[in-house]
Amino acid sequence: MKKTNTLTLIFFLALNYSCSQESISVKYSNTITENNLKDLLYVYASDEFEGRETGKKGQKLAVNFLRDFYKENKIDAANNTDDYFQKLRINMPGKSITVPYTFPDSVRTFRKKMFGENWLETENVAAIIKGSEKPNEYIILSAHLDHVGKRGTDIYNGADDDGSGSVALLEIAQAFKMAEMEGNGPKRSIIFLHVTAEERGLLGSGFYVDNPLYPLEQTITNLNVDMIGRVDPEREAKNTDYIYLIGSDRLSSKLHEVSESINKSTVNLDLDYKFNALDDPNNFYGRSDHYNFAKNNIPVIFYFSGTHEDYHGPGDDPDKIMYDLLTIRTKLIFHTAWEIANMEETIKVDVE
Repeated sequence: MKKTNTLTLIFFLALNYSCSQESISVKYSNTITENNLKDLLYVYASDEFEGRETGKKGQKLAVNFLRDFYKENKIDAANNTDDYFQKLRINMPGKSITVPYTFPDSVRTFRKKMFGENWLETENVAAIIKGSEKPNEYIILSAHLDHVGKRGTDIYNGADDDGSGSVALLEIAQAFKMAEMEGNGPKRSIIFLHVTAEERGLLGSGFYVDNPLYPLEQTITNLNVDMIGRVDPEREAKNTDYIYLIGSDRLSSKLHEVSESINKSTVNLDLDYKFNALDDPNNFYGRSDHYNFAKNNIPVIFYFSGTHEDYHGPGDDPDKIMYDLLTIRTKLIFHTAWEIANMEETIKVDVE
């Protein structure tokens, strides 16, 4: 009889803890608002940023904007960065050589002779909120900071691609920071990683996994956010309260279960796995930055709302973003990250 009572007590304590965590998560998710996202995106996807083309003036404005946000919110720079920047150089003719650009002059001279002037200097931006109990387990939230820039007199602002993901990360980071300041910081560490040169072939995220700021073997999950601000006009189901999820079950069934459960208990979006099929002809699984983490056996979820008529076009502007949808999708990502960061079990790759 005593044993039964003990088991019952443990069950109810676990249930109460779970409910408590969920209510705390909801509290901080409510700091993610349409107005905040809109204010951020109207700056980030403005003409002033000139389409954020890798290595160009507008991309420099973008990385400074991201860095300044983290500084203003007192969110720490990631280790081994230069004031939040992980610097790299890209050799454009080959598009395959990425190297740090903190070289001594002798090495710069050598590389100039070898490769000429066809180098772009660019940056990933990385911030961190350290875990309170398991600081050496890392969750990476990623979004690409660049877009395609200008074509003639047209500016390709990339409000959805990937301004939407970029500002979503900022709002999520701010919510986690508020939680930390009130004594409810995450148990595991959360890295907010804005990667460069996605439009040139996932180069910024590729550089990160080749030169990780924190050990990949201690990186348990990557949640990647790329285009979550509009709706897919080709989607057969015409409801708008959906999100495409890609990759959630490819490496870890536990990650998939957590994702499904948290969605159901919080925002309850329609989770659409259309593009998760192994034979998907679009191959979206291989077309955004999560792929470089998945290749390194790190479980991923790619959050995506689909392409549209303004994809990689000059019409991808902030006035076309559906801010109510952007907000609820951002909240889903926050809730999922919160659960992964605070749950007792660690997300792991399935054993075959």
